[in-house]
Amino acid sequence: MAKHTLFSWQAIDAKGDFIEGAHLSQSSLAVMQVLMDAGHSPVRIKAGKSYRSGEWQWQQKIMLIRQLATLLKAGMTLSQGLKLLAEGHPHPGWQALLLDIQAKIEQGEPFSQALSRWPEIFPPLFPALMHVGEVTGQLDECCFQLATQQERQQQLQKKVVKALRYPLFILAVALAVTVGMLVFVLPEFVSIYAVFDAPLPAFTAGVMALSLLLQNSFVPLTLAIAATTLLWRSQRKKRISWQRSEQRLMLRVPLIARLYRGSQLSQIYTTLTLTQRAGLTLLQSLQAVENTLSHCLWREAIVQLQQHIAAGKPLHQALVQHKLFTPLCHQLIKVGEEAGSLDVLLARLAQWHEEHTHELAESLAATLEPLMMVMIGAIVGILVVAMYLPIFGLGDALG
Repeated sequence: MAKHTLFSWQAIDAKGDFIEGAHLSQSSLAVMQVLMDAGHSPVRIKAGKSYRSGEWQWQQKIMLIRQLATLLKAGMTLSQGLKLLAEGHPHPGWQALLLDIQAKIEQGEPFSQALSRWPEIFPPLFPALMHVGEVTGQLDECCFQLATQQERQQQLQKKVVKALRYPLFILAVALAVTVGMLVFVLPEFVSIYAVFDAPLPAFTAGVMALSLLLQNSFVPLTLAIAATTLLWRSQRKKRISWQRSEQRLMLRVPLIARLYRGSQLSQIYTTLTLTQRAGLTLLQSLQAVENTLSHCLWREAIVQLQQHIAAGKPLHQALVQHKLFTPLCHQLIKVGEEAGSLDVLLARLAQWHEEHTHELAESLAATLEPLMMVMIGAIVGILVVAMYLPIFGLGDALG
């Protein structure tokens, strides 16, 4: 993961005046080179806070693009808007970043090219749409559309994550409680019953056998799980085949498959709608979609669609051959291509999948929560019965 550091610098300009500022870069040598290219003589360069890619939050990017669109709509130039946003931004890293982009624009560099210099911060869709805005002269409108699309996409992802997070947390707590009772609590009860020299009921004996198995294999099992997790995480980053297998598995899980497919299709059709309305060709729109997708299985499907389009085939014929896309996708896109209103049908597909995924997320959370509670109740009930069942036989043992 790329890391950028905020360097504060002091230098002497060509007139002999003492100046200072801040620059976001990966090394002090790069900052020194920038100052020398500008005709300054570096005096002091000091490293400050380092920022990783994950620290550039989506909310800040969306707010930045939306505010920039408002300033452009009001008649302010792009350079003036970026400078104003930099001066009013509370984040020192964003201040340095915006001033760097503004300096590049004043040197005659296009806004899209200036954004593409920071791929760790701005995804490929950002410079692609800004390029369309520069070509068509509708940069403010492209900024508004981009901010709206990104905001809706982030809200959808948050709802999907929220729908899955709570049930998984409850399941983890249930497993932890079960293991704790089997390993620490149940053996104490059994040792008490052993004093009376009475045989344990078959149900309690079976649960106790499971407890002994966990006690004997607790450390090896924990180490095996930890090693498997570390191996999976390391190989998942290196091998595309592992990622592809994981994504195919998600498409087979009964409850999660529809949610996962819906969120991906919503992102694809929303981006296609945005780029089509901005004036890109269908092939260019698919290339923009490919750059915005993070899952390799879906990226490969989009690449295959590009090959079909480049060969002169319509999009709806290409969709028939891919199992990732639903029959509704093929039908509506066919209607849109035949009627000459592809952007309208793409917008409807994006809206339908987004609303459908929201409904699935809500229904999934509503369905899994009571199921998790029933599961926890069953586990605790089984353990309580196993612990207290021998009490009913203590009377005969004492007699």
